Amino acid sequence: MLSHDVYFTLANPSDEAIAALVADCRHYLDGHDGVVFFAAGTLEPELARPVNDRAFHVALHVVFDSRASHDRYQTDPRHLEFIARNKPTWAQVRVFDSDC
Repeated sequence: MLSHDVYFTLANPSDEAIAALVADCRHYLDGHDGVVFFAAGTLEPELARPVNDRAFHVALHVVFDSRASHDRYQTDPRHLEFIARNKPTWAQVRVFDSDC
């Protein structure tokens, strides 16, 4: 399996902008072939320990059954549309891919 975790920092971190990005994650990025787990959500404000990285507004977690499924997802038209619609709102994007 391959875990694809993405952390988005928004240029405008308003509640509306954060909610819109989470909604687009759920609309465009869930339900792809090979996805065994999907979640999109926001920073948990109560978890502010020194070890917590809090430099994001929206977190995306997608676990794929294989590297091949992940690679197809990267070029899927729905994924590319998500990027085109949302990229202008991002101040920073960090991607963490791991074998699991």
